[in-house]
Amino acid sequence: MNIIIKPVITEKMTTISEKLNRYGFIVHKKANKLQIKKAVEDIYGVEVQSVNTMNYSGKKKSRNTKTGLITGRTNSYKKAIITLAEGETIDFYSNI
Repeated sequence: MNIIIKPVITEKMTTISEKLNRYGFIVHKKANKLQIKKAVEDIYGVEVQSVNTMNYSGKKKSRNTKTGLITGRTNSYKKAIITLAEGETIDFYSNI
């Protein structure tokens, strides 16, 4: 199972990571906190202090077209906020 899907790189998350040393990731829905902690430590080589997770459900969306109203849902996902130990950092832009 691929635990970490992608990092969350937004303006808000960048501010939080600079001030509080926390980083966000979109993770697999079935992954627990211990699996997420191990995956981040293996991939980035850092020491994880704590893991907080949030489950987001998909929202209903609808739009009008020539043929009528089309309804659907956005995807649901799980987000993890990782707090690193003092002095540890993750650089997402190093391998671009």
